[in-house]
Amino acid sequence: MKLIVIAFSLLISSTLFAQSKKELLAENAQLKSESARLKSEIEELKKPKEVAIETSHQRASYALGVLMASNIVSQGGDSLDAEVISQAFLDFYAKKNLKINEQECMPIAQQYMQAASEQKAEAVKKVNVQFLEDNKTKEGVKVTASGLQYKVVSTGKGKAPVATDNVTVHYTGKLVDGSIFDSSIERGQPATFGLNQVIRGWTEGLQLMHEGDKFIFYVPQELGYGERGAGGQIPPYATLIFEVELIKVN
Repeated sequence: MKLIVIAFSLLISSTLFAQSKKELLAENAQLKSESARLKSEIEELKKPKEVAIETSHQRASYALGVLMASNIVSQGGDSLDAEVISQAFLDFYAKKNLKINEQECMPIAQQYMQAASEQKAEAVKKVNVQFLEDNKTKEGVKVTASGLQYKVVSTGKGKAPVATDNVTVHYTGKLVDGSIFDSSIERGQPATFGLNQVIRGWTEGLQLMHEGDKFIFYVPQELGYGERGAGGQIPPYATLIFEVELIKVN
């Protein structure tokens, strides 16, 4: 009789355990589903909210934001956290307690931007130096004493200019990544200038040419715009690549 009671008790316990396990599995699956739903909602909330750009007020606001972002990026601040910048704007406009005192902000920002700018400049230097090192070993590329590299594409039989001459040329200027920053060809109008009015790389390089010649110049930053760069298109320490046709010595 005892054995029957024990067996019956074990059967009940086994059944209850199976039911309990089944319920736990169901609850676990439900929790996973709920967790996935919450994660999806959080990701949606993180996405930037689309704002209307319709009224003059909205257009001016957006335009100012673009100009400020462009200024920050041009100074090497493209590594900054845009969401935190937006939050700072919102906190200031809403007159909330700022997480960093306003008087502390300038030195913090200046120190960061200076370091970011220097880091970006070093990275640009490294890429451009390596480009010139690799380029000078390529077939047809010659190097002058100053470090100017050039390649003859085709030759003419006209006059060669001197440093005080004016010349008329067609050209396309590129960075080492292939992006074009200037082109007389795209404008459809040759450029005329004095050889003593341009960067050192041009002054030297064009004196190697004759009317009708087509050269490619690889201008190290020391013979170009150096640490200044030029406008928003030529960064500091950039190597410049010019495809040049000398049309006329004036």
